[in-house]
Amino acid sequence: MLNTDFIPKCKALLNLSILSSILILSSCCDKNGPTTTSNPAGLIEDPAKLEMLHSLVDLEGNKGRLYEMTYTVDYKLDDALNAGIVGTNSLVQFVMTHLMDYTSPKTLSMRYDAGCSAFACPDKNSGDFLMGRNFDFNHKDEKGDRIMIPAIVVHTAPKGGKKSVSFVDGQFVFYESGFYTDGETDLSMLMALPYLLLDGINEDGFAISVLKLDGNPTRQHYPDRKNIFTTVAMRMLLDRAGTVAEATEMLEQYNMCMDDDPASYHFFMADATGDYAIVEYTFEEGEKYPTRMEVLRGDDIWRYVTNFYASPSMIDSPHGSVISTHGKWRYDTLKVNLAKYQYKLNPTQAMNLLEKVAQGPDDEEQRSTGFTQWSEVYNLSKKTVKMSILREFGRTFEFTIE
Repeated sequence: MLNTDFIPKCKALLNLSILSSILILSSCCDKNGPTTTSNPAGLIEDPAKLEMLHSLVDLEGNKGRLYEMTYTVDYKLDDALNAGIVGTNSLVQFVMTHLMDYTSPKTLSMRYDAGCSAFACPDKNSGDFLMGRNFDFNHKDEKGDRIMIPAIVVHTAPKGGKKSVSFVDGQFVFYESGFYTDGETDLSMLMALPYLLLDGINEDGFAISVLKLDGNPTRQHYPDRKNIFTTVAMRMLLDRAGTVAEATEMLEQYNMCMDDDPASYHFFMADATGDYAIVEYTFEEGEKYPTRMEVLRGDDIWRYVTNFYASPSMIDSPHGSVISTHGKWRYDTLKVNLAKYQYKLNPTQAMNLLEKVAQGPDDEEQRSTGFTQWSEVYNLSKKTVKMSILREFGRTFEFTIE
């Protein structure tokens, strides 16, 4: 996680006359049209990019908590895969040099983290395959007060790739709730959205999510492989993998690197065929950093995951399933409830289970290590996502790939 001096609330760095002409294209909006904004995007000049950045829709009218956007310009995935991105620092440099039109006199920055819970099972009524996912992270300011985030739903349709919808925490580039219409927050870092995803699904029904692990970050170093960072890998998989099998084969071709992070991550993925897997990077004997990729699949115990290593090779680790308590109560809740229903839930039951493992400040037993920013039930067969935000389970939003 980075701690640099970039503050996105900056004045425009360029002539705002370009922006003024573009803003005419962003008509005032209801839930079906763009949300009007006068915010600058000082590092962007290209009219197509500016139009895109000013096309976000506030899905709640004007609350500033949940936005939707279609990313219409080329985010240059091939270049990202060839760039050897190994962490958030090098990802920022890639975004600046390849996706923005100007470099910044300030130090731009981002951070990345992910608590979370996830599971997969068939719908007991329809047979559709479901994936449940909570994204948990507790953003706090210098006083320790919780920061309200903007969740951003990002649609992509890359040329020659697969369409997808993914979900981004805007606070990871230091955007706060309501940033889009405050009149001053610079929008340039929205160009990074395809590479900030925390989970998503593509047109083939392949879905992936990332979850935090304690301990040293993954640093593979095979000389015959290119380096790849967590979120770049997820973008690659949504764009190019149709199944869990294809996804794991692609990951094996790269060195997974998390150089700027104080911790590691594992992936939970599933697809429309009913396959699912946990992908972890564990330790070879004598290694300080995780380097061995393990794919855990084919058994009911790999249907659910939280924030400790699931691999049997890590069972005696402080961050393994026996000793670690990070996410243990959530893991046990998933385990008990999925077994109770013989690993088959309808979508309502799946969302109810996510509510059972949601984290928040009202946790009387003080078990929570984060705050549930959003909860999702993915229907991998129908390629849809039902989402609730901020533990408001009485209200949901539904998204499709289109």
